[in-house]
Amino acid sequence: MNVIIIEDELLAQAKLEDMLRTLDKSIIVQAKLSSVKDSIQWLLQNPSPDLALVDIQLSDDHSFEIFRAHPVTFPVIFTTAYDKYLLESFEFNAIDYLLKPISEDKLKRSLEKVAVLRDHFLQDNLLKFIQNIQQQPARNRIIAKKGTEFVALDLCDVAYFYTEHKIVFAKDFSGRQLILDKTIGELESEVNPKDFFRLNRKFLANMKSIERFKPDNGKIRIFLNPEMKEEVHVSKETAPEFRLWIEGRV
Repeated sequence: MNVIIIEDELLAQAKLEDMLRTLDKSIIVQAKLSSVKDSIQWLLQNPSPDLALVDIQLSDDHSFEIFRAHPVTFPVIFTTAYDKYLLESFEFNAIDYLLKPISEDKLKRSLEKVAVLRDHFLQDNLLKFIQNIQQQPARNRIIAKKGTEFVALDLCDVAYFYTEHKIVFAKDFSGRQLILDKTIGELESEVNPKDFFRLNRKFLANMKSIERFKPDNGKIRIFLNPEMKEEVHVSKETAPEFRLWIEGRV
């Protein structure tokens, strides 16, 4: 795997390179760059790497400017001493976000994540993913239960589906709660994936129900409308797909 390191502290550069070679002897560090300007020039003159480890705060600017100037066609692991850039990093193929000081264990987990999620960043597979989503048939209505009666519920009126005590509920935008005789997995396969996203194992949410979101200890905390008493999170592993979906890129 060909890797570039973008880091303006020479000791940090050397430490990352040593850890990479210790963790995976097949890794080739193609370049060690220390500024936005040098990084843009290198990317223009060389084939894209398989992975970039990138410090956010460089001597001449934030490293996000590199990827605003040069299209991101490879996964990126951002490194920083601050967590305030987490959401912004998702705009640039961030596969992980490591807070300094970076340990060998943290870097190992990130490299494992790169291996698992690599297909998300291969253009052919991404196009297939988009095509599959666009081709999937979606239903417009679902049968739910209220007391002893059944209700035909328009999916556009559903804010989110969720499970509680092994029962699946639908909550609509008026706050009404109905029971469904389906699993979250079955619902996920039936709704339009452009409109609904599986936030985690318990929640399948309509995009219109997502009022706002923010970083929370490495995860993304989701604020739903109608409000949910328990906290709802998207995991770091699911974040790349969530980013594509919430931006309307699929």
